[in-house]
Amino acid sequence: METGIPGLSWDELKLKGFKVHELSASVDVPVRTGRRDFYKMGLVYGDMTIDQDGRLVEVKGAFLIFVNPAVPHSIVRRINRISGYACIFTESFISSREMKDSPLFRVGDSPVIPLDSDEALFMQGIFHKMLTAYNGDYPHKGDLIKSCIALVIHEALRLQPSQQTTPLRNGTGRITHLFMDLLERQFPIERSNDPLRYRNPQAFAKVLAVHVNYLNRAVKEVTGKPTSTHIAARITAEAKALLKHTDWNVADIAYALGFEYPAYFNNYFKRVTGTTPNSFRKV
Repeated sequence: METGIPGLSWDELKLKGFKVHELSASVDVPVRTGRRDFYKMGLVYGDMTIDQDGRLVEVKGAFLIFVNPAVPHSIVRRINRISGYACIFTESFISSREMKDSPLFRVGDSPVIPLDSDEALFMQGIFHKMLTAYNGDYPHKGDLIKSCIALVIHEALRLQPSQQTTPLRNGTGRITHLFMDLLERQFPIERSNDPLRYRNPQAFAKVLAVHVNYLNRAVKEVTGKPTSTHIAARITAEAKALLKHTDWNVADIAYALGFEYPAYFNNYFKRVTGTTPNSFRKV
């Protein structure tokens, strides 16, 4: 199974847990919107537009980019040539808690951090060290690359603190943040026998100790979308990821997503996407 990255198969990534490569200026990387089941961080020199979950980010020059598999994204080239480095890794390569606790990998933050010439030169040294280790025969290259990833994250946080560390000014903003965080912490689903706990606004409201009407009003006021829309979009994204990136049967995926019967999941998926789970998996 292909990952959408030239020269990298999903089987290879699962086996090693990580890959480091230099960006090719001449290769036209396929533009693809949707979730991929790996994290990516890169040092890029170029000019492009990044569409992250419907938010367009214009970038030019040197910048760091962080890709979270929970957020549908695509990268649109604005010029034919770019350069830089990329490090791709599975969630199992670095602990789930470390990934989810890092502000740079949270859903609400900008995926891009611009760099000046000195910052770019420093980051280039780190990525070059990762690439050298990856291509070498050092027996502990995995540990070395983990340390480099941690260093990049901490340097990035120093350059641009998380947007989500800004105090929330009112109750609606706070409850919306708590809702979005609780929703996201349920994913990705790693075991088919550990089903989704919260699937509707009532369940989230109960955990957050607020009335469901208040939760709905707050989320709609802050995000412009109803609570149920956020939940449905996230469940649908997870369903697509499980269909594409696991060998679980449709019944297991249905139960993992909290559907009581596979038929309910089939009907839901077809209503939302216009196709059946089995047909989507074959595309």
